[in-house]
Amino acid sequence: MKKFLEGSWAIAEAAKLCRPGVISAYPITPQTHIVEHLAQFVADGEIDAEAINVESEQSAASVVLGSQNAGVRSFSATSSQGLFLMAEVLFNIAGMRLPIMLVCANRAISAPINIWNDQQDSISLRDSGWIQLYAENNQEAVDLMIAGYKIAEDSKIMLPIMVCIDGFILTHGMETTDMPSQEEVDKFLPKYNPPFKLDVNNPMSFGLLGDPSVYTEARFSVQKTFDDVIPMINKVGKEFQSAFKRDSVRLVEEYKTDDAEVVLVTMGSLCGTIKDAIDAQRANGKKVGLLKVVAYRPFPKAAIAQGLKSAKFVGIIDKNISLGSDGALYTEVKSLLNDSNKQISGFIAGLGGRDITITTINNIIDLTEKEENHCKFVDVKKELLWEEFHAS
Repeated sequence: MKKFLEGSWAIAEAAKLCRPGVISAYPITPQTHIVEHLAQFVADGEIDAEAINVESEQSAASVVLGSQNAGVRSFSATSSQGLFLMAEVLFNIAGMRLPIMLVCANRAISAPINIWNDQQDSISLRDSGWIQLYAENNQEAVDLMIAGYKIAEDSKIMLPIMVCIDGFILTHGMETTDMPSQEEVDKFLPKYNPPFKLDVNNPMSFGLLGDPSVYTEARFSVQKTFDDVIPMINKVGKEFQSAFKRDSVRLVEEYKTDDAEVVLVTMGSLCGTIKDAIDAQRANGKKVGLLKVVAYRPFPKAAIAQGLKSAKFVGIIDKNISLGSDGALYTEVKSLLNDSNKQISGFIAGLGGRDITITTINNIIDLTEKEENHCKFVDVKKELLWEEFHAS
């Protein structure tokens, strides 16, 4: 059924459709509406679940770790500093192979304090062992959540999954969203039946001490499983398309890349603006395309290389910065294409919610064709730089 919904409401409704038994999250802008709506669903009896109030995000992550360990499908959500407060537990969740769903409403990291959108928070947790999927719009967020549980809970995978949505842009944006029925989701997503759980009739332990004789093998096991996640995303994506008639669960999306000489690469809601810019460029005879990365972890090397095979110029836009280095997506794509003859450029844009307009995109396209092998900030106000600030 198509509904005109705020993004947070659509995400909460998608979580409800997946029938989690435990929901625990701590309010933080711009995630708060998600957990508010879910708490209301529980209070109204619309979902048979426990909504557990906690005193912090670390506690919320600990609650869902415990409930998932007990064999209960679990859900949480957070943003920004809240995600960082969860970080210790998130590494534990991945190491214990618990397929928890967490929605990250992407928001900038302090300091200075900033509540607006970029992707620094989830990118900074890229090494935690969580699958990471990035949504362009609210429909994709809903679809990735429903499919995400099926990907994560497969007995060959058993890893946690983070669906990342741009804060405010998606969480507070109103869009028409095709929400599936409970019957449709129940048919697509089986009941959670973990191969291992805490059970008094079959005692076992989780998260024990791993001394040097086994620790490397534990990390290697997670790394090897990520090799299986890539075909699993493709498999579940095809099943999702068959069930719901939407091709929205995938590793990457190619937009007009077949004959493109210039291809931009990025993730999240920015892709919508880029598509509009590409359409205008195409109308003027310029061959430009977009490679949208949906799955950032695992990093889909073969799919990205395939999507960029025809490009002469590649421009990678990051809404994050690894301070002292470059943007995260730029670093990995550049490494992947290191032996190619493509001209590769990187751009840091949209930090702290700075607008990325079609004019910005057009400037990036021009710079991608002119300058090689660089990663630069765009739209920087030079008068605010540190040395000039102190000189004044």
